[in-house]
Amino acid sequence: MSLVISDALICNPDRTFKGGVVVENGLIKELRKESGGKGEVEIDASGRFLFPGFIDLHIQGAGGADMLDNSRDKLHIISQTCVRYGVTGFLGTTVYHPDEANMHISSAVQEAHQDLGGARFLGFHLEGPFIAPKKRGMIQPTSICAPSAKVLEDILEITGGLLRMMTIAPELKGSIEIIKRLVDQSIVASFGHSAASYEETLRGFEAGISHVTHLFNAMNQMHHRSPGPLLAIFESEGVTAQVISDGVHIVPPMIRFAVSILGSDRCVLITDGMRAMGLPEGTYIYDGIEYVSKGGVARYYDGTLIGTTLGLNQLARRFLDFTGLPLHTVAKVASWNPASVLGLTGRKGSIEEGKDADMVILNRDFSVWKTIVGGKIVYDSEA
Repeated sequence: MSLVISDALICNPDRTFKGGVVVENGLIKELRKESGGKGEVEIDASGRFLFPGFIDLHIQGAGGADMLDNSRDKLHIISQTCVRYGVTGFLGTTVYHPDEANMHISSAVQEAHQDLGGARFLGFHLEGPFIAPKKRGMIQPTSICAPSAKVLEDILEITGGLLRMMTIAPELKGSIEIIKRLVDQSIVASFGHSAASYEETLRGFEAGISHVTHLFNAMNQMHHRSPGPLLAIFESEGVTAQVISDGVHIVPPMIRFAVSILGSDRCVLITDGMRAMGLPEGTYIYDGIEYVSKGGVARYYDGTLIGTTLGLNQLARRFLDFTGLPLHTVAKVASWNPASVLGLTGRKGSIEEGKDADMVILNRDFSVWKTIVGGKIVYDSEA
């Protein structure tokens, strides 16, 4: 099938320019500085923003479904909700229960090979189980255990070759060996839910950690006599960091501060999205515990932040508002950088000839007009 998009403001990671895109058989065939051309499907963007599809490395649920559900349609629901917010690929983020059957994972493995009708499932991101109990945040004690080669092998088996990222606390005894094993398997080791010191964090980076799970959250904070993990993160140029830019998980001045040090090349926007994303405010359940969704934020009754219910397009808009960075920066932090973390920039992350035709067309207010996955319109706000 051929598709032609004309009169768009194309937003790539390094620049913006007016033009159009020709798509054939799911791939970007041509970029045109001038609009025009014929296709089986023709889209006049009328000056709207055309971004490479957003990639969410950290989403736990959406549209009423949760990765913890033992159901055969949760990925379909999450996938089809994601595209309403411009996301064309995602890591299903969940936890592993060391003493249970983990049917929520095995059912997702079976579902992963189906056409989900929306965003592409790019694999699993497991938060834990090798994390610090006192920095567990919303993760329940039943999803935490000491680092174990046996548990890791069980995880690798049950995830069926689809584990792409694991959040781990490097200070725990045995973590360094686990980190090295993850890297050997081409799985991203991500620092998070950790009580590590500055030195322990650096040792984790030396072992192969290359990413950080929700920067600032669920980790020790910086002090002038105890710099903790944050200084190690800021100093380590090869390490990328997830940012929840809702203004609540990280307040706007701290977002500006972090970006001023990391630069946009090292920031990755995530939602940490919950079941309530795309649904009315109210009470929902995560891992058997009720939480409240209000104002785009999900919290337990004790006030613990557990995620957002905002879409990535909404968080991208806030990121620009908070930082004052150029428009094309969104393509970097929401498309290119997450693709780079997963080693997918040869196929995704920018609008270039030969790449997957995964794109999102945004209105000027950053609401999603149309989302395209594999050259097909999978979401149309006017349909």
